[in-house]
Amino acid sequence: MSPALQQLDIERLNTSERLELIGLLWDSIVDADVNAAIPEWHLRELEQRRAEAEANPGSGIPWEAVKARLTRHS
Repeated sequence: MSPALQQLDIERLNTSERLELIGLLWDSIVDADVNAAIPEWHLRELEQRRAEAEANPGSGIPWEAVKARLTRHS
């Protein structure tokens, strides 16, 4: 674990608290209106996934099916 995380003592938080912290951190970035550059490898990955989806549109899983599966597991 990095020294910064050790200093914050995140290990004392339970899973629910850690997830809440992730949400708070994410919201603080969005609220800051940061225009961070998208890494080139992200763009390549997105392009590859788009090409795969377009080449085989039937291979995906409908959102409702994914959502139902996730709901059952939570």
